[in-house]
Parts: sequence; C-alpha cells; structure tokens
Amino acid sequence: MKTALAVRDLLGDYRPANSDEILSAAKEVISHRFRRGVCITAPLMSIDLFQQKLVLREQEVFAALFLDNKNRVIIYEELFYGTIDSASVYPRIVAQKALQYNAAAVIVAHNHPSGVAEPSRADESITLRLKEALALVEVRLLDHIVVGDGKCVSLAERGVI
Repeated sequence: MKTALAVRDLLGDYRPANSDEILSAAKEVISHRFRRGVCITAPLMSIDLFQQKLVLREQEVFAALFLDNKNRVIIYEELFYGTIDSASVYPRIVAQKALQYNAAAVIVAHNHPSGVAEPSRADESITLRLKEALALVEVRLLDHIVVGDGKCVSLAERGVI
C-alpha cells in the first residue's frame, strides 16, 4: 500500500500534496536546519546542506557556507553560476564576501550537473587558490565539496586542503 504525503489547506482539511508543495516544504526544513547560529559539528552536516541545495541544478553553481569562529552558520550564499560543465570562480570575491560577513571560516561547494562527483584537476586547483586567498585575510577554508547525483566528495577528506 502506497501512502501519499498530505498538506493541510486553509480550512484545516488534509489533502494529498503535489510535488511542488513537497519541494517547498523540504526547502523550508533545510533553511531551518541551517539557519544562522546552527553549529556545523561534522563534515556530513555541510555535505547534507550542499547536496540538498545543489543536486538538482542543471548548471554548475558554486556556493559557500560562511561560519563564525565557533563554526556556527552566518549565511549560505550561491556566488557563481556557470554552464553544464564549468563555472568561473573568483577567489577575490569569496574573500570579499567572507570579510563582508565577518566570517572566520568558509566551506565551499559546487555541483557537477553530469552527476559524477569526482573532482577535476581544475577543482583541486581552485581549492588551493581559495585556501591561499582566504588565508591572506585570516579566514580558514574548511572544505570544498563536489556534489554529484547521490554522492558527494570532500576535498578535505581527499587531503587537498
């Protein structure tokens, strides 16, 4: 027996939810889970956030999670948009945003619309450039996550950072 998700209408009655309502509710849950002040205590937390935000995107999106000195969320922001297989990333802009938000640390991520999460040499190169640029303004780059279809790869776990 298949059960459907239900939503309550304005009269208080429940009815089956459509896919747009389900996605909208999921976005609300994600926003609440990663609201300002939530502490990122494990790498899997940030991986979950980025996967939920980026997995269904049809173009490359480069995003950042800005954190305070206790690894609490300040803000999530999508910084750069690209095509189906690349996005231009500017370390200067990431550093400016980190300073704007008074961040002590940053976790960045981007998706691979192809669904394959394996990082490219360009991904590794931009990670090192970001780490160097952020270090100049005393901001730590904690991780760079590549989001694929159902799988994510952490460049910190791979030893790049």
